[in-house]
Amino acid sequence: MDGDTLSRVFREESGRALATVARMVGDLSLAEDAVQEAFAEAIRSWPDSGVPNNPGAWITTVARNRALDRLRRESLRGDKEHDAARLVPPPDEEEVWPVRDDQLRLMFTCCHPALSSESQVALTLRLVAGLRPAEIARLFLAPEPTVSQRLSRAKAKIRTAGIPFRVPPDHLLPERTPQVLACIYLVFTEGYSATSGDAAIRDELCDEALRLGRLLCELMPDEGEAWALMALMLFHDSRRTQRTDDAGDLVPLECQDRRRWDRAKIEEGVVCLRAARRRGGGPYSAQAAIAAAHATAPNWEATDWDAVVSGYDDLAAYGDSPAVRLNHAVAVSFRDGPDAGLAEVDALVGEPRLARTHTLHATRADLLRRAGRPAEASVEYRAAIALAANEPTRRFLTRRLTEVDGETGARQIRPRG
Repeated sequence: MDGDTLSRVFREESGRALATVARMVGDLSLAEDAVQEAFAEAIRSWPDSGVPNNPGAWITTVARNRALDRLRRESLRGDKEHDAARLVPPPDEEEVWPVRDDQLRLMFTCCHPALSSESQVALTLRLVAGLRPAEIARLFLAPEPTVSQRLSRAKAKIRTAGIPFRVPPDHLLPERTPQVLACIYLVFTEGYSATSGDAAIRDELCDEALRLGRLLCELMPDEGEAWALMALMLFHDSRRTQRTDDAGDLVPLECQDRRRWDRAKIEEGVVCLRAARRRGGGPYSAQAAIAAAHATAPNWEATDWDAVVSGYDDLAAYGDSPAVRLNHAVAVSFRDGPDAGLAEVDALVGEPRLARTHTLHATRADLLRRAGRPAEASVEYRAAIALAANEPTRRFLTRRLTEVDGETGARQIRPRG
């Protein structure tokens, strides 16, 4: 067994195992420790015994046993016997949920209104998606110690407040739905465009987000934004395999082979978007409309940029976001020319919420390149490369930098007159 195999199993199965054990023992920290112990046991035993046919079930079983062993030990310590018995209900008392999925239950637990919105999202990304605190920090544009402290406090609050591991009753679903939707989309986003590491795409996170999205639509069939989120993810995911080439390098949208996009996912996305519109619109409906304009265009030149710009205008109405304004600027640049887009991008320079990421510099660099200003583009590409945490992104930006530096050199030696 090689390290890649165990890493793959951890990425694919740790979230499911954690959710199941947490439901059984009612303690997130205990469940986390038990899953870690199970993977440590896998490192010791699998090289000799081989990888089980169902590694996820193996990890979950070992983790469950480790957690129950600890609870039994705790039960011997006087007044903790009652607590230990309470944490493991008899099998015949297990409730029947609308959707029998431990990770969706855990997601609703993480999104309990007793927790702050930041803690809800961070906890979901850590426990459901299996992201490390450093990865979550990059998504939040926050220092890693801050995220780690937030996670510890949130887990402690769930334990001390006795927050149950279950999908809430129907009348309580609406108050948690926005955060659950946000968490699912963040899981998808981290998979579709990884913030760090050697791979541009994390397939297991994309697949997990799509699975959770479908479960949410099953649980809440009248929730328009659940259907809109599903449409949004499907439109993006239809081109997942074309976002990188055989070497793992990023391929820009305008250069992708649309004949190889997944037409079945695009068609499913159209159906989901129609369902969303029948149930009322929201921010995910606006984003899905933008994604639909790209997914349904037969080629890059046929993209309906009026629809894309209008979609970002609609999205901006739901709240100020520098990311939305940045994407609006890009859409304007393709509709009205790079100089028009640059005017909007320049208004975002100094925006603190974009300061820790490469996106502002990379966007400005691309618009300068397209505007025929290679020397200025070079400066921005260098700044973007310095901030990019993902290796394929750095390689892509480096290729662009080489192109504009070559253009700058050619202009410098070009004879005058």
